Amino acid sequence: MKIARYVLKSRENGKPAWARVEGGFLYPMEFAGGETNGNPVRIEDARLLAPAIPTKIVCVGQNYLKHIQEMGHDKGPLPTEPGLFLKGPNTLADPESVIPYPAFTKEFHYEGELAIVIDKRMKPGYENPMDGILGYTAALDMTARDRQREDLQWIMAKSADLFCPLGPWIETDLDPGDVSVKTMVNGTIRQDGRTDDLLFPVERILSHILTFMTLEPGDVVLTGTPSGVGEVFPGDRIEVEIEGLGGLLAVKIGTRPD
Repeated sequence: MKIARYVLKSRENGKPAWARVEGGFLYPMEFAGGETNGNPVRIEDARLLAPAIPTKIVCVGQNYLKHIQEMGHDKGPLPTEPGLFLKGPNTLADPESVIPYPAFTKEFHYEGELAIVIDKRMKPGYENPMDGILGYTAALDMTARDRQREDLQWIMAKSADLFCPLGPWIETDLDPGDVSVKTMVNGTIRQDGRTDDLLFPVERILSHILTFMTLEPGDVVLTGTPSGVGEVFPGDRIEVEIEGLGGLLAVKIGTRPD
């Protein structure tokens, strides 16, 4: 099942709603994954929103070997556990958003990723973390790369406003074990990886997080990015395609603020 969050274009200031996506229509739900309870809406009459309302976004760094190599971090031993960092809810951006080119960086990079959306509260020690997943979606971990080299905790580099586009919807039936993760810039494929190359697969990532942190319903976990990261510039269009998701996450890079 595909689950979207949306507002009607005719009521942009209206309350966002959840819906099941099917056959070009949105079937409203009371909550994500609930029963449908309203008249269907044509997708073209709606604006899709980021399909999660997280308390936090937990991200895994250096989870594909080729990405570790391209970043020059392959001189020592490989990680023995997932390396984590956080993004705040302020970083969420909707599908088809315009992301302004930040004034504080000269190296704005894309990182396309498979994202996990959490369905239930899981406290440390939760035994079956895969049971707590609502589904999967596409994400962009936008990064100010020059700031990352200078930033002690990557806050400015990773957690500025709109630095985590998410969408276009959640797919509840996706098997994350071996799907392709592609990122296109202006129609050209820049990243083309598969999740069977993850150093730490989904269950291992969640189990590690749950050794010390509670995950709440709506929280998002980014699983890492394949090789091929690089710069984007004002006017560029970025698209992320997750095999089996059935739709693209797309955003455009806006102008640099004065």
